[in-house]
Parts: sequence; structure tokens; C-alpha cells
Amino acid sequence: MQNKLSFSSNVLIGSMLFGLFFGAGNLIFPVHMGQEAGANILPATIGFLITGVGLPFLGVVAMGVSKSEGLFDLSSRVHPVYGYIMTVLLYLTIGPFFALPRTGTVSFEIGLAPYITDEYRAIALAIFTVIFFGVALFFSMRPSKILVWVGKILNPLFLVFLGILITIGFTKPMGSVEAAQVYGMYGSASFFKGFTEGYNTMDALASLAFAIIVIRSIKDLGIKEPGNIAIHTVKAGMVSIVLMSVIYASLAYLGTTSVSEFEMSSNGGIALAQISRHYFGDFGSILLALIITIGCLKTAIGLITACSETFKGMFPKTFSYKTYVIIFTVFACFVANIGLTQLIELSIPILMFLYPLAIAIIVLGLISPLFKDRQCVYVTTTAFTILVSIADMLNAMPENVKSIKLINNILLFYKDNLPLFDLGMGWVIPMITGLIIGLVISVVTKPSIKHS
Repeated sequence: MQNKLSFSSNVLIGSMLFGLFFGAGNLIFPVHMGQEAGANILPATIGFLITGVGLPFLGVVAMGVSKSEGLFDLSSRVHPVYGYIMTVLLYLTIGPFFALPRTGTVSFEIGLAPYITDEYRAIALAIFTVIFFGVALFFSMRPSKILVWVGKILNPLFLVFLGILITIGFTKPMGSVEAAQVYGMYGSASFFKGFTEGYNTMDALASLAFAIIVIRSIKDLGIKEPGNIAIHTVKAGMVSIVLMSVIYASLAYLGTTSVSEFEMSSNGGIALAQISRHYFGDFGSILLALIITIGCLKTAIGLITACSETFKGMFPKTFSYKTYVIIFTVFACFVANIGLTQLIELSIPILMFLYPLAIAIIVLGLISPLFKDRQCVYVTTTAFTILVSIADMLNAMPENVKSIKLINNILLFYKDNLPLFDLGMGWVIPMITGLIIGLVISVVTKPSIKHS
């Protein structure tokens, strides 16, 4: 057993973590945000980096600091039933229901769809997703090799290809940032809009899943003591956040400058394809197809692995790890054929519900040594947060749902009485209030049996 890893080992694990995070949404959402934010891109990008980079980093660190075995272990400190519900919902969201299918759909829509007529697009998507998820299935069946495949092979290839596109975009910009038009909420609340736009990457949710892979990789390299595992988790996270911050900011800049040349796109995938074709012609389309497919493939492998290991651990008497891999991969392949824009629309209400709860559990995990894991702190913080996250979910529903009298009355109550609710940030004050109440209770009452 050793106490510390070499610099190269820390960089390798950090590269793997970055590779797991940086997939479909990470490429398309900052570009689209850049198009909409226009001249207000700086505050929007700062908000986006907090949820798209800062929270995922804190999520990984929270697992190490709290000495948790995974999300189920950490969220069960609220209550075992809550632990099951939160873990299942989160993993299904970042797994077969939304994020995992999106990896295949984004790869297709950016890499191949521009060359296929509408009448053949559905069948082409079906064929592509079968091949894409077939490859992901092959690698996911061998989870012990994930550090090598993602950290040493797929990720460096991805960075080289993406680096070429970003470099040319900065040296030959299509237009100026100052002249770019500002759309929607970016005109009045660009920081807050960028903050909630970062939810779409799903990385704060994924961090609670990928932390298991990072911690296992650190243990496999000989680090066993919990304190040392936490330290190396932080070091790996630092490598990841530097890479992610630079690339997010660069992609947002490319999106902003692109509106001088192209109309606003319906999603960032279309915009990224237009940008790449503008600079490199047909070669640009090939280059982007490689960037997207490799980026999405490595994330798909990480999601399938994390979901399968978690469900096998939570429900050991159901299926084997490999059976879960097959179930999740096949299901995601079917869902991927819904289409990218539809997937994004369907996922937003769920994300608005889950993100405040994920942020609450990350904060609690980070400061858990301060209140000695007292359950009362977990309960009050989560209870106050969930009251708003449910309303956030309702507020993100389609208009025909929001117009139902009961739901409309609920939303009016929150809008009239809760600061920041209209900005999607109404959970902040209740979460802090619940945390303070829980800390006070933990100080004035005697602890019960400590969580093991």
C-alpha cells in the first residue's frame, strides 16, 4: 500500500475524469448559449462554469471528503428510502433515459445528419445508434480497462481534434462579440440564465456517479487510506476543471462570433456543424464527426459502467453487472431514436427537479465532517430544498401542463413569495435555511447512533 501517487498518475486519472464528463451536452450547450448570450457572453459563461465545472468538481470531492462509497451511501444519510429514490432517479436520468441516449443522438446529428435526406434520416439514425451503442457495450463489458481506454487513448484524441477547431476559431473569428445580439433572459439576467443553462450538461449529477470510478481507479493504483483517497480525488478533479473551463469558454466564444455568419440555430449541435464546415469545408465535417463521436463514446462508456455498477450494488439479487450493461445499453439505443431536440425538451423538467437536490447533497457531503454526519442536518436541508425543486420542475413543464388550475396556482404562490424563483434559483434561500436549522438542531440535541 502506498500513500501518494506520482504526478503522471494524478494527471492520468484527471484526464480520465475529464473524458468521462466531456461528452454530448458539453459540446453543444455552450455553443448555443454563446449564440443567445451575444455581447453578454462573459457573465453568462461565468454562470455556466459554476454549474458546468464547479459543481461537478465539488461533487467528486464531496464523495472523497464524506468517505462515501457512492451516491446511494451519501443520500441514504437523509433516509434509506430517500437514498433509493434519489439514486435510482439520478442514474436513470444520466443513464438510459436522457444523457446516455443523447451521446448517440448528438454524434449522429452533427456527424452524419447533414449528408442524409429527411426521408432516410430515421433509418440512418437507427443504424448509427446500433453501431455506436454496440461499441460502447463492448468497452463497458470490461470496466477495469476504463482508465486506459478513456484516459490514455480516447481522451487525447478528442483533445487534439477539438484543439484544432478552437485554435482556428480564435485566430480567424467570424465576427465580434461586442456586436452580437442578445436574446431572451440573457439581456436582463445573463449570469443566472447561464447558471441554469449549465444544468443541461448534467455533469453535477454525473459527478455523483463518476466519483465511484475515480475512487476505484485511485484504489487500484494502491491508495487505500480514506484521507489519501480524498486528497488524490481533489488532485484529479483539478486537472479536469482546468480543461473543462478552457474548452467551455472557447466554445461559447465560437458560438457568439458565429451569429455574424449564421442564423440562430435550434440547438448547439447544428451550430457546431456550421462552424466546423465554415472553417474547414468537407474536411471540417469529418473533423467534427470525429470530435463528437469520440467525445460521446467515452462518456457513454462511463455512464453505462457507472449505472450498471450502481444498480448491481443496490440490488445484488436481481441481475449481474453484464446483464445490467446490456439492459441499459439496449434501452438507451431505443430512446436515442426520439431525436436530439425532443430529448433536450423532455429532460429539462427532470433536471430542474434533480439539480437542487444534487447541489444540496454535494454541499452536505463537503461539510459533513463539521456536523459529524448528523442525520437531522441532512433531513432539514433536503426537506426545504425539495419543496422548491418540485415547483421548479412544474415551472419547466410545457404550457399546457402549467395552465392546469392547480399547478398554475402553485406556481403563482412561489412566484409571489419566493425570491429568485423566476430565475430557476428559488431553491437557494430555502436550502440555506434548512441547513442552518439542521446545524442548530445538531448543536442543541444529543446525537443518536452515528451513521456507519
